[in-house]
Amino acid sequence: MSHLRADIPHDLHKTGLNLHPGAEDDGWHKPPPVVLGDGTIAQLLKDGEALRAAYEAIAGAKHLIGLEVYIWGSDDTGQAFADLLCRAAAEGVRCYVMYDSFGCIATDRRMFKRMRRCGVRVEEFHPIRPWEGKYSWRPFNRDHRKLLVVDDSIAWLGGMNIGDEYAGPWIVGPRAMEVEPWRDTAVGLRGPASAMLRQAFATTWRYVQRGGRVSRCEYINGNEVIDVIGTAPCYRSKVRDTYRVAVKSAKKSIQLTMAYFAPDDDMVADLCAAAKRGVRVQLMIPRKSDMHILTTAARSFYETMLKAGVEVYERLHVVLHAKTMVIDSETSVVGSTNLDFRSIEYNCELSVSIRSPEFAEKMSMLFDNDVRYAKKIDLKLWRRRPVVDRIGQWAVKRARYVL
Repeated sequence: MSHLRADIPHDLHKTGLNLHPGAEDDGWHKPPPVVLGDGTIAQLLKDGEALRAAYEAIAGAKHLIGLEVYIWGSDDTGQAFADLLCRAAAEGVRCYVMYDSFGCIATDRRMFKRMRRCGVRVEEFHPIRPWEGKYSWRPFNRDHRKLLVVDDSIAWLGGMNIGDEYAGPWIVGPRAMEVEPWRDTAVGLRGPASAMLRQAFATTWRYVQRGGRVSRCEYINGNEVIDVIGTAPCYRSKVRDTYRVAVKSAKKSIQLTMAYFAPDDDMVADLCAAAKRGVRVQLMIPRKSDMHILTTAARSFYETMLKAGVEVYERLHVVLHAKTMVIDSETSVVGSTNLDFRSIEYNCELSVSIRSPEFAEKMSMLFDNDVRYAKKIDLKLWRRRPVVDRIGQWAVKRARYVL
């Protein structure tokens, strides 16, 4: 797709976004896949290239497609995915789609009706309109997962939804560039581990078909090299515990990239304690965000973390939407889960934890690449911020439990 280069706005070429193959635009070459200890092949993906990989996996499906997503835009990229699923269903592939009602509140619902007419089985997670729900009305519990399973051996998951801002020009070309592309991360899996992710999809599908307690969406499983963490809304989220255990066990390094960072005090204390015991702790959050109040919430912790020795970076130029972590260059977490109260207590989320030094090396390289396009926060300069900013951060910090 190198022909797109002349069509991309010039100011996006130096933002660290992967707008076309090669490292000219973002300094990042797609790394080779990694073979995990159980034989699963893991491919690290970023930005629109990641969504393109999902698109190509759907195009190559022979028997089964399962797609679970929070936001599915009815823009050019969204329509292209809908067209692709309609063609797959017409060719006899069993197609299952779940989308979140609130996430798709602005989506033209005729797109989903068209897919149903073509033979795609489409379910709406927790309809916002009470009269459309099959079971009890749960407007605050949302399905924030992003998961694709194809046939018997392919799975894909990460932080990105379906829409022009996630795909950039990778799916439909330059016409998707009317909106600014976002920076995001995903992982493609081929092989044994994909069976666990198929089961995670099936678990949520059964829930939307049969109702019951929302905890039925939970799916936690793993083997010697990979854990699948599919959480349901609850006070004591297992993914929160996974992050805390990982941070507490870190001996050398923690690299945390988080689109929405508004954790509880315990998580902040864990990160500070790690830095104080000599672990290099690096936190990357967005300067530009679709949720500005959560950027303010993250900034309310800066002084505490900086004093403890945590390195804080704000990703510049673009909206950073990734949710990843790398511990000691050995363990990596990729998925949909943010470190905020909505992700932990109200949403269905999905992440994988991969124990592979080789894959972690690729993840660390990606973090370092983002550092090139980020501003490191200096404690002395931060303490000079305006009083009005301090007051706003103080207020949002105390209200973060309801954000």
